[in-house]
Amino acid sequence: MAADHIQQLVEQVDSRKDELIELLKRLIEYKTPAPPARNTKEAQQFVADFLSEKGFTIDMWDVYPNDPNVVGVRIGTASDRFNSLIINGHIDVAEVSEDEEWEVHPFYPVVKDGNIIGRGAADMKGGLAGALFAIQLIHEAGIELPGNLTFQSVIGEEVGEAGTLECCKRGYTADFAVVVDTSDLHIQGQGGVITGWITVKSPQTFHDATRRQMIHAGGKLFGASAIEKMTNIIQGLQELERHWAVTKCYPGFMPGTNTINPAVIEGGRHAAFIADECRLWITVHYYPNETYEQIINEIETHIQNVANADPWLRENPPTFEWGGKSMIVDRGEIFPSLEVDPDHLGVKQLASAHQAILNDQAIVDVSPSVTDGGWLGEAGIPTAIYGPGNLQNAHAINEKLPIEQLISYTKVILAFIYDWCHTERA
Repeated sequence: MAADHIQQLVEQVDSRKDELIELLKRLIEYKTPAPPARNTKEAQQFVADFLSEKGFTIDMWDVYPNDPNVVGVRIGTASDRFNSLIINGHIDVAEVSEDEEWEVHPFYPVVKDGNIIGRGAADMKGGLAGALFAIQLIHEAGIELPGNLTFQSVIGEEVGEAGTLECCKRGYTADFAVVVDTSDLHIQGQGGVITGWITVKSPQTFHDATRRQMIHAGGKLFGASAIEKMTNIIQGLQELERHWAVTKCYPGFMPGTNTINPAVIEGGRHAAFIADECRLWITVHYYPNETYEQIINEIETHIQNVANADPWLRENPPTFEWGGKSMIVDRGEIFPSLEVDPDHLGVKQLASAHQAILNDQAIVDVSPSVTDGGWLGEAGIPTAIYGPGNLQNAHAINEKLPIEQLISYTKVILAFIYDWCHTERA
């Protein structure tokens, strides 16, 4: 009977696909690019109202002004015995530069050649729309789920502001979570990303005319250019990066995916002075079985050894600042890694729903990009990434999502929500 019930709902996705498309177009029309951010309130109010009408209790609060999170909770009829689920996605989308040559206005979506074109179609309002439509169909069918269902529409993913982390801090948890971000319908984990600043600073500022005394054997001036000393540190980072490339690996990643990118350098004050300070902004990618705490320790230990081999750096060691809460506010971010256990029941049921609906074996692999999923995993919630759209379209000009894939995803997430919240805890 349950199988017949869910099959009828799945068939409705086909017959009501125009409603699904209109829902996605409505979400895209809300202009929520980040940067500049601080623009999601109207879109989030739409999501909150949508969920409220479907019987969810709403928690909506500002993470930043005009950038609220929305969490909707629908308490199950037997929540003490049945599995609970979090569906998570971000409402912000990639920025749109003025010089981008779109065929259409990025926030006036159109349907063309079987695709929906608009900013956020693939990353990731398609994932939000499909999950919301699945919830609508379950509600309209009068189905009472035994397990709790939580829907999180968060802000700040595009700029490292981690609305999902704020949900975790607020105490939201579940037996399993699905981040419905761009994965091309693969079930995915991810590596992690952390940014950091390395600073070299001289305790004194010297006039440019004293440089001869610093570099000549008889000059007797113990000083140095912070910019030149930073080149020693950059070389050290390159050595560590090459060491990682040959000593570390992870299934699904190309060798050497764990990188240390010297992205931005700032230093010096004027051509008439020896540079007394230099700052280097680095971006570090690491594997799913590593933590950012481990990576920070490895980098700091290695660079300290580099500094100890240099007489001036030994006396004036570099300092480190890691992560941050926002690429906009403090120029820093953390995306924890996420390792997916293919033997976890949630992963197995999601893969089973994918295979049953699409008649195709689910691919369980790793994303070359990052999502907020790592925060859920770090909070102790078994999590997987599963959503429509591919990374070739994420952030792209004329971003698009195939309607067929949106429909397929909506069917799978509908079946999975039903199955998981009807499964008794082991």
